Amino acid sequence: MTKWTSNSQNVVQSIPEKDCARNIEEWNCGDDSLTDRALGVYWYIKDDKLGFHINIKEKPSTRRGILSIVSSIYDPIGIVSPFVLTAKSILQGLCKKEIGWDEEIPNSELSSWNKWLSQLKGLENIKIDRCYKPQHFKSIVSCQLHCFADASDKGYGCVFYIRLVDEEGSIQCSFLLGKSRVAPLKSMTIPRMELTAATSAVRLGNMIIREIEYSFDDIYYYSDSMSVLRYIANSKTRFHTFVANRLAVIHESTKVNQWHYVGTKENPADLASRGATIEQFNRNPQWLRGPDFLWDKDIKFPQCTEDTSFIGNDPEVKKPVAVCTVESFEGMERLISYFSNWERLVTIAARFVLAANHFRSVKDSIEIDGNGKTTMKMSDTLTTSIVECAERSLISYVQHKHFNDDIQTLEKKCPLKISSKLSNLDPFVDKDGLLRVGGRLERSDISYESKHPIVLPKDSPISRLIIENIHRSIGHLGKNSILAVLRQKYWILGANSIIKGLVSRCVRCKKYQGTCAKQKMANLPKERLQADDPPFTRIGIDFFGPFEVKQGRSVVKRYGVIFTCLTIRAIHLELAYSLDTDSCINAIRRFISRRGVPVFIRTDNGTNFVGSERELGEEIKRWNLNPIQEFMIQKRIQWEFNPPSASHFGGVWERLIRSVRKVFYSVMHEQNIRLTDEGLMTLFCEVESILNGRPITEASDSITDLNVLTPNHLILQRAGESFPPGVFSKTDSYVRRRWRQIQYLADLFWTRWRKEYLPLLQRRTKWTKPTRNMQVGDIVLISDNAPRNSWNMARVIELIKDKDNIVRIVKVKTANSVLTRPIAKLCLLVESD
Repeated sequence: MTKWTSNSQNVVQSIPEKDCARNIEEWNCGDDSLTDRALGVYWYIKDDKLGFHINIKEKPSTRRGILSIVSSIYDPIGIVSPFVLTAKSILQGLCKKEIGWDEEIPNSELSSWNKWLSQLKGLENIKIDRCYKPQHFKSIVSCQLHCFADASDKGYGCVFYIRLVDEEGSIQCSFLLGKSRVAPLKSMTIPRMELTAATSAVRLGNMIIREIEYSFDDIYYYSDSMSVLRYIANSKTRFHTFVANRLAVIHESTKVNQWHYVGTKENPADLASRGATIEQFNRNPQWLRGPDFLWDKDIKFPQCTEDTSFIGNDPEVKKPVAVCTVESFEGMERLISYFSNWERLVTIAARFVLAANHFRSVKDSIEIDGNGKTTMKMSDTLTTSIVECAERSLISYVQHKHFNDDIQTLEKKCPLKISSKLSNLDPFVDKDGLLRVGGRLERSDISYESKHPIVLPKDSPISRLIIENIHRSIGHLGKNSILAVLRQKYWILGANSIIKGLVSRCVRCKKYQGTCAKQKMANLPKERLQADDPPFTRIGIDFFGPFEVKQGRSVVKRYGVIFTCLTIRAIHLELAYSLDTDSCINAIRRFISRRGVPVFIRTDNGTNFVGSERELGEEIKRWNLNPIQEFMIQKRIQWEFNPPSASHFGGVWERLIRSVRKVFYSVMHEQNIRLTDEGLMTLFCEVESILNGRPITEASDSITDLNVLTPNHLILQRAGESFPPGVFSKTDSYVRRRWRQIQYLADLFWTRWRKEYLPLLQRRTKWTKPTRNMQVGDIVLISDNAPRNSWNMARVIELIKDKDNIVRIVKVKTANSVLTRPIAKLCLLVESD
C-alpha cells in the first residue's frame, strides 16, 4: 500500500466530488499553489504551509479607511503582527491628533501609510509550517514551550515557540503564537511597559497550555529587561499597586527559575514591540523560527552579569519610612468628633472618668485570692457626680481651646480687652475652672446656673450637640423655645444663627412644618400668545360642580364643563350628566358642533379626560377606515395633559371656574328655586354670556378712551367698537359689506389685544426668583389631601426640565410605585447634595 500524507494531491483527488469543498474547482491540482482558506488564513496544501492572500479594496486615506484595511488582515495567531503594529501605530497617532474619521490625514502620516500600504502585497511571501512536528520525526522525547516578551515606547508584545526533540536528537523549533499591541495613550515608563508585556506573556502562556494538545516538559519565559527580572526575583519586596498587581499574576502562574534573561538582539519579541517591515521579516528569520540558541542540542541560556536581587533606588519600590506622626487633634477632640449625640458623648466620657478613677486608686481595686491570683475589681455603676465631672471636663476642654487667652487674663484678675468677644458679658472663672457669664442678675432669686450660664463658642461641635439635644427634648419647637431652655444653663455665642441652621436642616421639623417647593414662575406657553386665530382655537377644559337638580320627585347631580379659550379668555359652558368618559365625550362633541374643531386642548390629568382622549383617538381611526368618508380628511386634535395633582398648571381655567361659581350661586340665590335640567342649561347660557362680557383689560376713567376689551368683541362682533361709516360703495352687496365689517372689527380686536392685553401678562405676581432645582436622590414628602402625618415619603428618580432648563416636574419613587408630580406638591426633606 502506498503511504500518503494528509496533504498529498493523490489523497485529495481520490475523494469523491460530492464530499469535496464547494470551491474545489478553484484549486489548481497540477502545481504547487493548491490552497484553501480557513478563517482568512490560507493553507497551501502542497507544502502544508500557512500564509496570506492579499486582496485589499481601495479605500480613502482617512482614519475610517485605514481602520478598514487594517481590520481586513485576519491573522489569528499573529504571524505578521509586527507588520500590522506599524499600521496600528499610525492609526493611534491620528487619534492623538484628534483627526476626524473622514478627514484627510496629514502629509507626515500619509507618507508612512503609503509606505506601509506598498509593502502589504509582500505578505503573500511569508509562510510558516502548519505542522509543529516534521514528517521525519520519530517519537518525541522532549517538548518545551519558550515565551519571549519585550516592550518599547511604541508598543509591547510576545511570541511563543514550541521546541521538539525526537529520540534521535533531531530538533524542531516552530512558531506557535505572536501578539503585539500599541502602547497605551496614557504615557507609561519603559519598565512598566516591559512588566505589562511579561504579564501578557504569562496569560497567553496559560491559554496555550490549556488549549494545545501537547504536554510540555518545561516552560521558559524570557525578557531583556533587568528591571522586570529583578521585580520577579524579589518576592518579598513591597511594590506600588501597578507593579504589585502584575507581579501577583506572574507569581501565581510561574516560578522564579522559569524566567531568564535574553539580549535584545536575540529576543524575537523585539519585532513585536517596535514593528517591522517586509524587508525586516526577510532579514530577521528568527521571528518565525526562533532564536539560534533554541536549535542547539543543549540550550545555553544567555548569561547576565547584573545581580537580579538588587533593586537599588527603583521608584516602584515602597520605601519603609519610620516617622513620628503628630495628630491634628488630641484624644478629647477625637472623642468629641466621633459622637452626634450630647448625652451619649457625656456617658462615654463618664466611663473614661470612671476608669481613670479606678486606675488612680489601683491599690484599693486589686484583690488576691487563695491561689495567689490577682484580680482587679471595677464598678460599672455611673453616679451623678461622675457624669457631672465628665461634662465639666468636656466643657473645660472646649473653653480652653477657644478662650484660652481670656481665661488666663481673668485668672490674673485683669480686665478683658475691648476687642474680646466676651467683653460685654462680664465673664468670670468659677471654682471648677469654667468660664461663666457675670451679667447683671446677681441679685435675682433664680438658680445659680441661670444667673451665670456657662460660656461656649459658636464654632464648637459641643455647642451644636447641646442645641440639638435641647431641640429634641422640647419636642422640636422653634427658636424662642430652644433659646429659653438653653439660657438656663449655657450661653452660646451666636446661638441664633446656629438654631436657625439646625431647625432648617431638621428632617422631622421639615416633615411637619416644611413648605412645598417653589420655583420661579414659568414663561407663558405658546398657546396663550397666538393671535389672529378664531375664538376657541386653543382651549382648556375642566369639570366643576356638582349641582343638584330636580328630576321628577328625586334630586340628581349634574356637573358643568368649562371650555376656556386660552387666547381671548372667552368661556363656553356645557352640562354633563356624570363624570364618566361618555359624558365627557358628549360634552366635547356638543362644543365642537357649536364652536368648531379646536387645534389644541389642554386639560388636567383626570381619568375622564384620559379616557376621552383615548376613545376619541380610537374613534377617529374608525372614521378614517370608513369607506363612506374616504374623501374626508380627519384632523386629530393635539391633546396635552398637565402633570397629576398640578392644579396650578391650569390656573387659566381654574380662576374662571371660581368666577362661574360666584355668578352661578348669586343668580340661583336670587331665584331661590330648585332647578330642572332645562333650567340649569338656561342658567349656564346666562352665566356664559355674563362672563364673556367681562373686561380682560384695565378700565379707564376717561370718557375719551376706548371701551374696555371683552371676549364678546370677537365672539359677537359687538359690545365694543361700532362699524366705521362711509367705507363702502353702493354697489357692495350686504354679504360683502357684512364680511368687511366683521373683518374690520376682528382686526381692531387683535390690534387692541396685542397693545392692551398682552402687556398685562408680562409681570410675575409671585414666584419671582429662581430657587434650587430638585436633584435626583432628594428625599421628599408628597403633599395630598390626607393629614400631613400620613403623607408618603419618596425619592426623586428623574427630572423633567422645561425649555429654560428649570425643573418643575419630577418622577418620584415611593415604597410601592413611581409617580409623576409637580414640585409644588413636594416637600423637600433631605437634599441629595
